[in-house]
Amino acid sequence: MPPLRQIAFVVNSDKAGASELAGELMDIARDAGVRVRRTAGLPLRRGYLKGCDACCVVGGDGTLLGVAEEAARLQVPIIGVNRGSLGFLTTFSTEEARACFPELLRGSFRLDRRAMLACSTGRARQDLALNDVLIKNEKNSRLVRLEVWADGQLVNDYQCDGLIFSTPTGSTAYNLSAGGPIVHPAARVIALTPICPHTLSNRTVIFRDSVQLRVVNRSADRLLVALDGQRNLQFGTEAPVKITLARQRLPLAQRADYAHFSVVRTKLNWGGGFAERK
Repeated sequence: MPPLRQIAFVVNSDKAGASELAGELMDIARDAGVRVRRTAGLPLRRGYLKGCDACCVVGGDGTLLGVAEEAARLQVPIIGVNRGSLGFLTTFSTEEARACFPELLRGSFRLDRRAMLACSTGRARQDLALNDVLIKNEKNSRLVRLEVWADGQLVNDYQCDGLIFSTPTGSTAYNLSAGGPIVHPAARVIALTPICPHTLSNRTVIFRDSVQLRVVNRSADRLLVALDGQRNLQFGTEAPVKITLARQRLPLAQRADYAHFSVVRTKLNWGGGFAERK
């Protein structure tokens, strides 16, 4: 990657030490002759990242998700510095960020281009999600009845608490908690996982990258469509929800030695640590 000339900082000031760390990284950038801008405002306003070569998010995964749509639209790489808990997306620790930031400013990082979902509820504009699209009852936990169609063919008529449509990146989020599979982030697929279905079987369905999904509300109630757990849309029975893989992919900066399953093992204590001792 070419050296960075201008970088935006998005800082979650509610996270302990995030503001101070962002200040340190901004000083490093200024000393290297890189122009900086900073905000704590989320969701990010349209066009804020215009002209930037990268965006440094200092917070947790939720903070990064609040930046992902705008970064994907403008194809601005995100450097995620974790001041939260798990940090699946904000993979740079505080110590790594301090040590690696001069190299990152010189463009010494690897880009992972993560698949995103495009979701529309009858409006002209599509919304993007990096992790998942959740469809459930608008106000309570009552069962919903949802028909899912793929490329014009009926998949199933679900009676459940809701449906999760997940990207590979989001497979370790709500999808995993609901019993869905772990999917490598390089895979070009969509995972559909029902939440507490009213049936004796609960199976995730994996769809190919070109699938055109349509969800029809057969419930009497209005439904909620939540994108990445942050942006909420409401719809009734008059228009279906349409979901596809988005044309845009999110450029996510990673260390050259980044290994996805090492992160999964570490963050989820997967395998009880035995794999790390081999």
